[in-house]
Amino acid sequence: MKAKIGETKLPAYRMDDFTFYFGNGWNHIISIQALDHLLFLVALTAVYSIKNWKQLALLVTAFTIGHSLILALSVYDVLRFNTDWVEFLIPLSIVITCVYNLFISSPRRSIRFRYFMALVFGLVHGMGFANTLRFMLAREQSLGRPLLGFNLGIEAAQILVVLVLLIFHQMAVKKMRLNQNWWTYLLSAAAGAVALFMCITRWPL
Repeated sequence: MKAKIGETKLPAYRMDDFTFYFGNGWNHIISIQALDHLLFLVALTAVYSIKNWKQLALLVTAFTIGHSLILALSVYDVLRFNTDWVEFLIPLSIVITCVYNLFISSPRRSIRFRYFMALVFGLVHGMGFANTLRFMLAREQSLGRPLLGFNLGIEAAQILVVLVLLIFHQMAVKKMRLNQNWWTYLLSAAAGAVALFMCITRWPL
């Protein structure tokens, strides 16, 4: 319908804009370039099984709150971060999580601390997401829709990764009779070793 004379035509929000940023958020997790974020999800879920899905859902929610908050603050130019330090802190968060898993492998122990850790490290990973998104946005753009699309893309990808990890866990522990602790140690040691190498190569000083 054409606008009548004297009426102000409001700018239309196009669905392809939303899907563009959704796809970028998705690719920021489901990509070999996003190995550090994938490794953190591995470390975060290593101690959990399908029967602990409620605890895991709360843990992922805490991580989501952390990175969503810092992503919004950064995109709206409230906060700015040094890219070199962010790239170092992300794998460092993986190393810390993996070491914690090796010492406390039970999902029922120190639950509140795990939630706190997921929230804090969500802030760190949000810095990395924000640095990517900020470069794609023009100053004159409305930021709400791109921010929503990008964030939902990240969340959809995270849910997929967690579901895949839980399925593999179920196969390893139930079908192959692998001990739960060995599963936790295996994933944590592997993810931690790769993340430690990233820390060394990304040392900002």
